[in-house]
Amino acid sequence: MAENRLPITRLNKFFSEDDFDLHIQMGMEYLHGDLNMKLVLYSVDRTTTDTDDVYGEVGKDQIKYKPPVEFHGIVNIVQAETKSYKTGMLRYLEPGNMILSVYTKELEDLKIDIRFGDYIGYPDSESRVRFYTVANDGKVNADNKHHHFGYKPSYRTILCVPTQENEFRGI
Repeated sequence: MAENRLPITRLNKFFSEDDFDLHIQMGMEYLHGDLNMKLVLYSVDRTTTDTDDVYGEVGKDQIKYKPPVEFHGIVNIVQAETKSYKTGMLRYLEPGNMILSVYTKELEDLKIDIRFGDYIGYPDSESRVRFYTVANDGKVNADNKHHHFGYKPSYRTILCVPTQENEFRGI
């Protein structure tokens, strides 16, 4: 990896790399110990999955996955909304989207990367796991919300949408 040519020295008088690491460590201890929100990542193996030569598409039963990995994150399930088809009387209700916040250090420690199109399993109850697909992988996190005290980014916010019952059932 290339040498860091521009070290982050802003705020060093008040907030250094050691302070940043301490804050992340305390946050991860709270996340792992107190909250203990566990999820499972089913990452699509993009090297072994065969795609169509013309359109680059894959059939739903032809997708190959890497081994599942358990990780911790803060989960927010958005409230479901009742919608209708056009202006007709047929209505439907789907589960709400999942907004997931995960420390970048958690991803680095586990050597995983959550990408667009991957699947995430979240226990809905003791007997049911609901699966979501990643719609926004949150890799663009260079904003004030994700920067820790203006020092550098510390986490990613990932938007996931619920899958249909027959789309993905885990491995």
